[in-house]
Amino acid sequence: MIRNTRIAAACSLLLFLGLLVGAARVQVLNAPEYDANPANRRHALERYAQPRGDIYAAGRRLTGSEDTRQGLRYERSYANGRLYAPVTGFASQLYGSTLLEDAEDGVLAGTDGRLAPLPLWGDLTRSRQRGGQVHTTVVPAVQKAAFRGLRGRKGAVVALEPATGRVLALVSSPGYDPALLSGNSPATTLAWDRLGKDPAQPLLNRAIRQTYPPGSTFKVITAVAALESGIVTDIDAPTRTPNPYRLIGSTTLLRNESSGCADAPLREAFAESCNTVFAKLGATVGTQQIVETAEAFGFNDGGLSIPSPVLPSHVNTRMDPAQAALSAIGQYDTRATPLQMARVAATIANGGRSMRPYLVDRLADAGGETVARTRPAYEETAMTPGTAALLRQMMIDAVGSGTGGLAAVGGLTVGGKTGTAQHGVDNSESPYAWFISWAQRPGTAVPGVAVAVVVEDAEADRADISGGGSAAPVARGVMRAALR
Repeated sequence: MIRNTRIAAACSLLLFLGLLVGAARVQVLNAPEYDANPANRRHALERYAQPRGDIYAAGRRLTGSEDTRQGLRYERSYANGRLYAPVTGFASQLYGSTLLEDAEDGVLAGTDGRLAPLPLWGDLTRSRQRGGQVHTTVVPAVQKAAFRGLRGRKGAVVALEPATGRVLALVSSPGYDPALLSGNSPATTLAWDRLGKDPAQPLLNRAIRQTYPPGSTFKVITAVAALESGIVTDIDAPTRTPNPYRLIGSTTLLRNESSGCADAPLREAFAESCNTVFAKLGATVGTQQIVETAEAFGFNDGGLSIPSPVLPSHVNTRMDPAQAALSAIGQYDTRATPLQMARVAATIANGGRSMRPYLVDRLADAGGETVARTRPAYEETAMTPGTAALLRQMMIDAVGSGTGGLAAVGGLTVGGKTGTAQHGVDNSESPYAWFISWAQRPGTAVPGVAVAVVVEDAEADRADISGGGSAAPVARGVMRAALR
Protein backbone atom coordinates (compact mmCIF):
# COMPACT_ATOMS: atom_id res chain seq x y z
CA MET A 1 0.00 0.00 0.00
CA ILE A 2 2.79 2.36 0.94
CA ARG A 3 4.62 1.46 -2.29
CA ASN A 4 1.52 2.25 -4.38
CA THR A 5 1.10 5.57 -2.58
CA ARG A 6 4.71 6.50 -3.30
CA ILE A 7 4.29 5.62 -6.99
CA ALA A 8 1.13 7.72 -7.22
CA ALA A 9 2.84 10.64 -5.49
CA ALA A 10 5.82 10.40 -7.85
CA CYS A 11 3.51 10.33 -10.87
CA SER A 12 1.62 13.33 -9.54
CA LEU A 13 4.87 15.17 -9.00
CA LEU A 14 6.00 14.39 -12.55
CA LEU A 15 2.69 15.54 -13.94
CA PHE A 16 2.89 18.72 -11.85
CA LEU A 17 6.44 19.39 -13.06
CA GLY A 18 5.35 18.74 -16.63
CA LEU A 19 2.53 21.22 -16.15
CA LEU A 20 4.96 23.81 -14.80
CA VAL A 21 7.34 23.27 -17.73
CA GLY A 22 4.47 23.58 -20.20
CA ALA A 23 3.18 26.73 -18.55
CA ALA A 24 6.68 28.22 -18.47
CA ARG A 25 7.17 27.42 -22.15
CA VAL A 26 3.92 29.16 -23.06
CA GLN A 27 4.30 32.09 -20.66
CA VAL A 28 8.01 32.77 -21.11
CA LEU A 29 9.60 31.11 -24.14
CA ASN A 30 6.72 31.36 -26.61
CA ALA A 31 5.23 34.58 -25.30
CA PRO A 32 7.02 36.91 -27.78
CA GLU A 33 5.94 34.70 -30.68
CA TYR A 34 2.32 34.70 -29.53
CA ASP A 35 2.45 38.44 -28.90
CA ALA A 36 3.68 39.06 -32.41
CA ASN A 37 1.16 36.75 -34.06
CA PRO A 38 -1.19 38.85 -36.24
CA ALA A 39 -4.09 36.63 -35.15
CA ASN A 40 -3.62 37.69 -31.52
CA ARG A 41 -6.17 40.48 -30.99
CA ARG A 42 -5.65 40.79 -27.25
CA HIS A 43 -3.37 43.82 -27.56
CA ALA A 44 -5.66 45.57 -30.02
CA LEU A 45 -8.72 44.91 -27.86
CA GLU A 46 -6.88 46.22 -24.80
CA ARG A 47 -5.49 49.25 -26.68
CA TYR A 48 -8.89 50.43 -27.87
CA ALA A 49 -10.83 49.48 -24.74
CA GLN A 50 -10.40 52.98 -23.27
CA PRO A 51 -10.50 56.49 -24.73
CA ARG A 52 -7.21 57.81 -26.03
CA GLY A 53 -5.77 60.95 -24.47
CA ASP A 54 -6.01 64.19 -26.43
CA ILE A 55 -3.78 66.63 -28.30
CA TYR A 56 -4.30 70.36 -27.62
CA ALA A 57 -3.45 73.73 -29.17
CA ALA A 58 -3.85 76.83 -26.98
CA GLY A 59 -5.99 74.82 -24.58
CA ARG A 60 -8.39 73.61 -27.29
CA ARG A 61 -8.78 69.90 -27.99
CA LEU A 62 -7.73 68.88 -31.49
CA THR A 63 -8.70 65.24 -30.98
CA GLY A 64 -11.33 63.08 -29.29
CA SER A 65 -12.45 59.46 -28.94
CA GLU A 66 -15.72 57.99 -30.22
CA ASP A 67 -17.34 55.00 -28.47
CA THR A 68 -18.41 52.57 -31.21
CA ARG A 69 -19.49 49.82 -28.70
CA GLN A 70 -17.72 47.28 -30.91
CA GLY A 71 -14.76 44.99 -30.22
CA LEU A 72 -12.23 47.72 -30.94
CA ARG A 73 -14.34 50.07 -28.92
CA TYR A 74 -12.89 53.58 -29.12
CA GLU A 75 -12.06 55.23 -32.47
CA ARG A 76 -10.11 58.43 -32.86
CA SER A 77 -11.98 61.59 -33.83
CA TYR A 78 -10.59 64.98 -34.86
CA ALA A 79 -11.78 68.57 -34.55
CA ASN A 80 -10.91 70.43 -37.76
CA GLY A 81 -8.74 67.48 -38.72
CA ARG A 82 -7.63 68.71 -42.13
CA LEU A 83 -6.24 71.94 -40.63
CA TYR A 84 -4.22 70.18 -37.92
CA ALA A 85 -3.31 66.89 -39.66
CA PRO A 86 0.32 68.06 -40.26
CA VAL A 87 0.60 68.42 -36.47
CA THR A 88 -1.42 65.50 -35.09
CA GLY A 89 -0.97 62.90 -37.83
CA PHE A 90 -3.48 60.04 -37.58
CA ALA A 91 -4.14 57.14 -35.20
CA SER A 92 -5.72 54.30 -37.12
CA GLN A 93 -6.95 50.89 -35.97
CA LEU A 94 -5.75 49.46 -39.30
CA TYR A 95 -2.74 51.54 -40.38
CA GLY A 96 -0.91 52.53 -37.20
CA SER A 97 -0.13 56.13 -36.29
CA THR A 98 1.98 59.05 -37.50
CA LEU A 99 3.47 62.36 -36.28
CA LEU A 100 2.42 63.35 -32.71
CA GLU A 101 -0.08 60.50 -32.54
CA ASP A 102 2.92 58.22 -32.98
CA ALA A 103 5.71 60.16 -31.24
CA GLU A 104 3.63 60.63 -28.06
CA ASP A 105 1.71 57.37 -28.30
CA GLY A 106 2.78 56.23 -24.83
CA VAL A 107 1.26 59.29 -23.17
CA LEU A 108 -1.90 59.26 -25.31
CA ALA A 109 -2.44 55.51 -24.82
CA GLY A 110 -1.77 55.70 -21.07
CA THR A 111 1.23 53.35 -21.11
CA ASP A 112 3.91 55.97 -20.37
CA GLY A 113 5.33 55.36 -16.90
CA ARG A 114 5.28 59.09 -16.12
CA LEU A 115 1.49 58.97 -15.93
CA ALA A 116 1.50 56.48 -13.03
CA PRO A 117 1.25 57.78 -9.44
CA LEU A 118 4.50 55.90 -8.78
CA PRO A 119 6.44 56.23 -12.07
CA LEU A 120 9.07 53.56 -11.30
CA TRP A 121 6.41 51.07 -10.34
CA GLY A 122 4.51 51.96 -13.50
CA ASP A 123 7.58 51.24 -15.63
CA LEU A 124 8.16 47.88 -13.92
CA THR A 125 4.57 46.66 -14.10
CA ARG A 126 3.77 48.27 -17.46
CA SER A 127 0.44 49.22 -15.96
CA ARG A 128 -1.93 51.35 -18.03
CA GLN A 129 -3.36 54.65 -16.90
CA ARG A 130 -6.03 56.86 -18.44
CA GLY A 131 -4.72 58.49 -21.61
CA GLY A 132 -2.64 61.62 -20.97
CA GLN A 133 -2.62 65.02 -22.68
CA VAL A 134 -0.21 66.47 -25.25
CA HIS A 135 -0.21 70.28 -25.32
CA THR A 136 1.38 71.66 -28.48
CA THR A 137 3.01 75.03 -29.12
CA VAL A 138 0.78 75.71 -32.15
CA VAL A 139 -1.15 79.00 -32.17
CA PRO A 140 -4.52 78.40 -33.91
CA ALA A 141 -4.72 81.88 -35.49
CA VAL A 142 -1.25 81.45 -37.03
CA GLN A 143 -2.03 77.91 -38.18
CA LYS A 144 -5.23 79.11 -39.86
CA ALA A 145 -3.45 82.01 -41.56
CA ALA A 146 -0.84 79.64 -43.02
CA PHE A 147 -3.53 77.19 -44.16
CA ARG A 148 -5.58 79.96 -45.81
CA GLY A 149 -2.48 81.45 -47.43
CA LEU A 150 -1.69 78.30 -49.37
CA ARG A 151 -5.33 78.01 -50.53
CA GLY A 152 -4.92 74.33 -51.35
CA ARG A 153 -1.81 74.78 -53.49
CA LYS A 154 1.00 72.27 -53.08
CA GLY A 155 3.46 73.51 -50.49
CA ALA A 156 4.18 74.05 -46.83
CA VAL A 157 4.47 76.78 -44.21
CA VAL A 158 6.39 76.76 -40.94
CA ALA A 159 6.37 79.57 -38.35
CA LEU A 160 8.77 79.64 -35.38
CA GLU A 161 9.31 81.87 -32.38
CA PRO A 162 12.98 82.89 -32.85
CA ALA A 163 13.89 83.37 -29.17
CA THR A 164 12.69 79.90 -28.12
CA GLY A 165 12.28 77.65 -31.17
CA ARG A 166 8.54 77.10 -30.47
CA VAL A 167 6.66 75.96 -33.57
CA LEU A 168 3.75 78.37 -34.02
CA ALA A 169 2.38 76.87 -37.23
CA LEU A 170 3.07 73.75 -39.28
CA VAL A 171 1.04 73.38 -42.46
CA SER A 172 1.34 71.02 -45.42
CA SER A 173 -0.88 71.14 -48.48
CA PRO A 174 -2.76 69.37 -49.95
CA GLY A 175 -3.86 67.57 -46.81
CA TYR A 176 -6.40 65.03 -45.63
CA ASP A 177 -8.87 64.44 -42.81
CA PRO A 178 -7.26 61.94 -40.38
CA ALA A 179 -10.74 60.88 -39.19
CA LEU A 180 -11.12 58.98 -42.48
CA LEU A 181 -8.41 56.56 -41.31
CA SER A 182 -9.45 56.05 -37.68
CA GLY A 183 -11.68 52.97 -37.82
CA ASN A 184 -11.53 49.51 -39.34
CA SER A 185 -14.49 49.51 -41.73
CA PRO A 186 -14.37 49.03 -45.51
CA ALA A 187 -14.71 52.80 -45.81
CA THR A 188 -11.42 53.16 -43.95
CA THR A 189 -9.71 50.81 -46.38
CA LEU A 190 -11.11 52.70 -49.37
CA ALA A 191 -9.95 56.01 -47.92
CA TRP A 192 -6.45 54.62 -47.32
CA ASP A 193 -6.21 53.32 -50.88
CA ARG A 194 -7.48 56.59 -52.34
CA LEU A 195 -5.09 58.76 -50.32
CA GLY A 196 -2.13 56.47 -51.01
CA LYS A 197 -2.71 56.51 -54.78
CA ASP A 198 -3.37 60.26 -55.02
CA PRO A 199 -0.52 61.76 -57.14
CA ALA A 200 -0.71 64.94 -55.03
CA GLN A 201 0.54 62.89 -52.02
CA PRO A 202 -1.80 64.33 -49.36
CA LEU A 203 -0.33 61.99 -46.71
CA LEU A 204 3.15 63.51 -47.18
CA ASN A 205 4.04 66.12 -44.57
CA ARG A 206 5.87 68.60 -46.77
CA ALA A 207 6.84 70.82 -43.83
CA ILE A 208 9.14 68.28 -42.14
CA ARG A 209 9.30 65.17 -44.35
CA GLN A 210 10.07 66.68 -47.76
CA THR A 211 13.21 68.48 -48.90
CA TYR A 212 13.43 70.97 -51.78
CA PRO A 213 16.27 72.87 -53.45
CA PRO A 214 16.18 76.09 -51.39
CA GLY A 215 17.06 78.36 -54.32
CA SER A 216 18.02 81.91 -53.47
CA THR A 217 16.91 81.65 -49.83
CA PHE A 218 20.22 79.80 -49.34
CA LYS A 219 22.00 83.07 -50.20
CA VAL A 220 21.41 84.06 -46.57
CA ILE A 221 23.82 81.30 -45.57
CA THR A 222 26.30 82.23 -48.30
CA ALA A 223 26.26 85.85 -47.11
CA VAL A 224 26.96 84.70 -43.54
CA ALA A 225 29.85 82.52 -44.77
CA ALA A 226 31.33 85.42 -46.76
CA LEU A 227 31.10 87.84 -43.81
CA GLU A 228 32.28 85.40 -41.13
CA SER A 229 35.27 84.29 -43.23
CA GLY A 230 36.31 87.89 -43.95
CA ILE A 231 35.89 87.50 -47.73
CA VAL A 232 33.48 90.45 -47.53
CA THR A 233 34.30 93.17 -45.03
CA ASP A 234 32.10 95.95 -46.46
CA ILE A 235 28.61 95.09 -47.73
CA ASP A 236 28.58 98.29 -49.80
CA ALA A 237 31.90 97.66 -51.57
CA PRO A 238 31.90 96.36 -55.19
CA THR A 239 32.39 92.61 -55.43
CA ARG A 240 34.18 92.61 -58.81
CA THR A 241 31.71 90.11 -60.24
CA PRO A 242 31.18 89.90 -64.01
CA ASN A 243 27.76 89.39 -65.54
CA PRO A 244 27.42 86.71 -66.77
CA TYR A 245 29.71 84.73 -64.46
CA ARG A 246 31.50 81.65 -65.80
CA LEU A 247 31.61 78.72 -63.39
CA ILE A 248 35.21 77.75 -62.57
CA GLY A 249 36.46 74.79 -64.61
CA SER A 250 33.52 74.83 -67.03
CA THR A 251 32.10 76.77 -69.96
CA THR A 252 28.75 77.30 -68.19
CA LEU A 253 27.72 80.93 -67.94
CA LEU A 254 25.52 81.95 -65.03
CA ARG A 255 23.09 84.85 -65.58
CA ASN A 256 20.62 86.86 -63.52
CA GLU A 257 16.90 87.54 -63.63
CA SER A 258 17.54 91.06 -62.29
CA SER A 259 19.49 93.91 -63.86
CA GLY A 260 22.34 95.83 -62.25
CA CYS A 261 24.15 92.77 -60.88
CA ALA A 262 27.52 93.38 -62.54
CA ASP A 263 30.04 94.13 -59.78
CA ALA A 264 27.13 94.69 -57.37
CA PRO A 265 27.97 95.14 -53.65
CA LEU A 266 26.66 92.43 -51.30
CA ARG A 267 23.81 94.63 -50.01
CA GLU A 268 22.44 95.30 -53.53
CA ALA A 269 23.09 91.75 -54.70
CA PHE A 270 21.09 90.45 -51.75
CA ALA A 271 18.15 92.78 -52.38
CA GLU A 272 18.06 91.93 -56.11
CA SER A 273 19.00 88.27 -55.56
CA CYS A 274 21.94 88.31 -58.00
CA ASN A 275 23.02 84.76 -58.82
CA THR A 276 26.38 85.82 -60.24
CA VAL A 277 27.55 87.62 -57.10
CA PHE A 278 26.60 84.80 -54.73
CA ALA A 279 27.98 82.07 -57.01
CA LYS A 280 31.32 83.87 -57.11
CA LEU A 281 31.26 84.28 -53.33
CA GLY A 282 30.51 80.57 -52.91
CA ALA A 283 33.44 79.56 -55.10
CA THR A 284 35.69 82.00 -53.23
CA VAL A 285 34.84 81.01 -49.67
CA GLY A 286 34.98 77.32 -50.67
CA THR A 287 33.21 74.15 -49.76
CA GLN A 288 34.43 73.88 -46.16
CA GLN A 289 33.19 77.34 -45.16
CA ILE A 290 29.85 76.84 -46.92
CA VAL A 291 29.35 73.47 -45.22
CA GLU A 292 30.42 74.66 -41.75
CA THR A 293 28.08 77.64 -41.95
CA ALA A 294 25.15 75.58 -43.21
CA GLU A 295 25.68 72.95 -40.51
CA ALA A 296 25.69 75.67 -37.84
CA PHE A 297 22.15 76.46 -39.00
CA GLY A 298 21.15 72.77 -38.75
CA PHE A 299 21.93 71.26 -42.16
CA ASN A 300 23.15 67.63 -42.23
CA ASP A 301 21.56 66.99 -38.81
CA GLY A 302 20.03 63.52 -39.02
CA GLY A 303 18.81 63.44 -35.43
CA LEU A 304 16.28 66.26 -35.31
CA SER A 305 12.78 65.49 -34.02
CA ILE A 306 10.14 67.90 -32.73
CA PRO A 307 9.32 65.11 -31.48
CA SER A 308 8.01 63.89 -34.87
CA PRO A 309 11.12 62.92 -36.86
CA VAL A 310 12.36 65.55 -39.33
CA LEU A 311 14.02 64.62 -42.60
CA PRO A 312 17.60 65.99 -42.57
CA SER A 313 18.42 68.90 -44.84
CA HIS A 314 21.49 68.37 -46.98
CA VAL A 315 24.52 70.27 -48.18
CA ASN A 316 27.25 68.31 -49.95
CA THR A 317 30.52 68.10 -48.03
CA ARG A 318 32.64 67.29 -51.11
CA MET A 319 32.25 69.85 -53.89
CA ASP A 320 34.56 71.39 -56.47
CA PRO A 321 34.50 75.21 -56.91
CA ALA A 322 31.80 75.10 -59.62
CA GLN A 323 29.59 72.88 -57.47
CA ALA A 324 30.20 75.12 -54.45
CA ALA A 325 29.16 78.10 -56.58
CA LEU A 326 25.88 76.41 -57.53
CA SER A 327 25.30 75.27 -53.95
CA ALA A 328 25.82 78.86 -52.80
CA ILE A 329 22.70 79.90 -54.74
CA GLY A 330 20.69 76.93 -53.43
CA GLN A 331 21.07 74.69 -56.46
CA TYR A 332 23.34 71.66 -57.25
CA ASP A 333 22.23 68.97 -54.75
CA THR A 334 21.53 71.26 -51.77
CA ARG A 335 18.12 70.49 -50.28
CA ALA A 336 16.18 71.75 -47.28
CA THR A 337 12.89 71.20 -45.50
CA PRO A 338 10.63 74.21 -44.91
CA LEU A 339 11.30 73.73 -41.17
CA GLN A 340 15.03 74.05 -41.83
CA MET A 341 14.63 77.31 -43.74
CA ALA A 342 12.39 78.66 -40.98
CA ARG A 343 15.29 77.87 -38.62
CA VAL A 344 17.61 79.92 -40.85
CA ALA A 345 15.30 82.96 -40.68
CA ALA A 346 14.79 82.48 -36.93
CA THR A 347 18.54 82.27 -36.26
CA ILE A 348 19.17 85.53 -38.12
CA ALA A 349 16.30 87.14 -36.21
CA ASN A 350 17.67 85.84 -32.91
CA GLY A 351 21.05 87.50 -33.29
CA GLY A 352 22.81 84.40 -34.63
CA ARG A 353 21.74 82.00 -31.87
CA SER A 354 20.13 78.85 -33.25
CA MET A 355 17.36 77.41 -31.04
CA ARG A 356 16.18 73.82 -31.37
CA PRO A 357 12.59 73.79 -32.72
CA TYR A 358 9.92 71.98 -30.70
CA LEU A 359 6.23 71.29 -31.14
CA VAL A 360 5.21 69.98 -27.70
CA ASP A 361 4.98 72.48 -24.87
CA ARG A 362 4.08 70.01 -22.12
CA LEU A 363 2.74 66.54 -21.37
CA ALA A 364 0.08 66.05 -18.72
CA ASP A 365 -1.87 63.23 -17.11
CA ALA A 366 -5.59 62.77 -17.71
CA GLY A 367 -6.37 65.32 -15.01
CA GLY A 368 -4.17 67.98 -16.63
CA GLU A 369 -1.30 67.72 -14.14
CA THR A 370 1.99 68.39 -15.94
CA VAL A 371 4.36 65.40 -16.05
CA ALA A 372 6.96 66.86 -18.45
CA ARG A 373 7.66 70.24 -20.03
CA THR A 374 9.88 71.19 -22.97
CA ARG A 375 12.49 73.84 -22.21
CA PRO A 376 13.96 75.99 -25.01
CA ALA A 377 17.30 74.50 -26.05
CA TYR A 378 20.13 76.58 -27.44
CA GLU A 379 21.84 74.71 -30.28
CA GLU A 380 24.73 76.72 -31.65
CA THR A 381 25.96 80.21 -32.46
CA ALA A 382 25.83 80.35 -36.24
CA MET A 383 27.44 83.81 -36.52
CA THR A 384 28.54 86.79 -34.51
CA PRO A 385 25.90 89.34 -33.40
CA GLY A 386 27.50 91.85 -35.79
CA THR A 387 27.01 89.56 -38.78
CA ALA A 388 23.44 88.84 -37.70
CA ALA A 389 22.75 92.59 -37.55
CA LEU A 390 24.06 93.04 -41.10
CA LEU A 391 21.93 90.14 -42.35
CA ARG A 392 18.84 91.53 -40.64
CA GLN A 393 19.41 94.91 -42.32
CA MET A 394 19.90 93.28 -45.73
CA MET A 395 16.68 91.29 -45.25
CA ILE A 396 14.86 94.51 -44.30
CA ASP A 397 16.21 96.12 -47.49
CA ALA A 398 15.03 93.13 -49.56
CA VAL A 399 11.47 93.72 -48.33
CA GLY A 400 11.67 97.51 -48.36
CA SER A 401 13.13 98.00 -51.83
CA GLY A 402 13.97 94.58 -53.27
CA THR A 403 12.26 91.40 -54.41
CA GLY A 404 10.33 90.77 -51.19
CA GLY A 405 8.09 93.84 -51.20
CA LEU A 406 4.83 91.86 -50.99
CA ALA A 407 5.79 90.66 -47.48
CA ALA A 408 5.66 94.12 -45.93
CA VAL A 409 3.26 94.51 -42.98
CA GLY A 410 2.25 97.98 -41.81
CA GLY A 411 3.44 98.78 -38.28
CA LEU A 412 5.99 95.93 -38.20
CA THR A 413 9.65 95.69 -39.14
CA VAL A 414 9.91 92.85 -41.66
CA GLY A 415 12.97 91.19 -43.14
CA GLY A 416 12.85 88.58 -45.88
CA LYS A 417 14.52 86.74 -48.74
CA THR A 418 12.93 85.39 -51.89
CA GLY A 419 13.87 82.18 -53.66
CA THR A 420 12.92 80.51 -56.93
CA ALA A 421 14.38 77.02 -57.12
CA GLN A 422 14.87 75.29 -60.47
CA HIS A 423 14.60 71.51 -60.57
CA GLY A 424 14.02 68.56 -62.87
CA VAL A 425 16.06 67.41 -65.87
CA ASP A 426 17.59 70.55 -67.45
CA ASN A 427 15.40 72.57 -65.04
CA SER A 428 12.40 71.52 -67.10
CA GLU A 429 9.83 71.36 -64.29
CA SER A 430 7.96 74.26 -62.72
CA PRO A 431 10.23 75.94 -60.17
CA TYR A 432 9.49 76.09 -56.45
CA ALA A 433 8.69 79.48 -54.98
CA TRP A 434 10.31 80.20 -51.59
CA PHE A 435 10.15 82.99 -49.07
CA ILE A 436 11.79 83.16 -45.64
CA SER A 437 11.18 86.07 -43.31
CA TRP A 438 10.81 87.43 -39.79
CA ALA A 439 8.79 90.25 -38.26
CA GLN A 440 9.25 92.43 -35.20
CA ARG A 441 6.98 94.75 -33.24
CA PRO A 442 8.30 98.25 -32.45
CA GLY A 443 9.99 98.44 -29.07
CA THR A 444 10.70 94.71 -28.73
CA ALA A 445 14.21 93.29 -28.43
CA VAL A 446 13.83 90.31 -30.77
CA PRO A 447 11.52 89.56 -33.72
CA GLY A 448 8.49 87.59 -32.55
CA VAL A 449 8.06 85.29 -35.52
CA ALA A 450 10.10 83.71 -38.34
CA VAL A 451 8.41 82.07 -41.32
CA ALA A 452 9.34 79.83 -44.24
CA VAL A 453 6.97 79.26 -47.16
CA VAL A 454 7.41 77.00 -50.17
CA VAL A 455 4.85 76.78 -52.97
CA GLU A 456 5.25 74.04 -55.55
CA ASP A 457 2.54 75.65 -57.65
CA ALA A 458 2.63 73.06 -60.43
CA GLU A 459 -0.58 74.45 -61.92
CA ALA A 460 0.70 78.01 -62.25
CA ASP A 461 2.20 79.64 -65.29
CA ARG A 462 5.97 79.16 -65.08
CA ALA A 463 6.60 82.86 -65.68
CA ASP A 464 4.40 83.78 -62.72
CA ILE A 465 6.24 81.65 -60.19
CA SER A 466 8.60 83.49 -57.90
CA GLY A 467 9.24 83.63 -54.21
CA GLY A 468 8.28 87.28 -54.11
CA GLY A 469 5.04 86.80 -56.02
CA SER A 470 3.74 83.43 -54.80
CA ALA A 471 5.23 82.83 -51.37
CA ALA A 472 5.80 86.30 -49.84
CA PRO A 473 2.05 87.10 -49.53
CA VAL A 474 1.56 83.84 -47.61
CA ALA A 475 4.34 84.79 -45.19
CA ARG A 476 2.82 88.26 -44.77
CA GLY A 477 -0.49 86.78 -43.61
CA VAL A 478 1.26 84.45 -41.17
CA MET A 479 3.41 87.22 -39.66
CA ARG A 480 0.41 89.50 -39.30
CA ALA A 481 -1.55 86.77 -37.51
CA ALA A 482 1.36 85.99 -35.19
CA LEU A 483 1.98 89.58 -34.10
CA ARG A 484 -1.49 91.14 -34.23
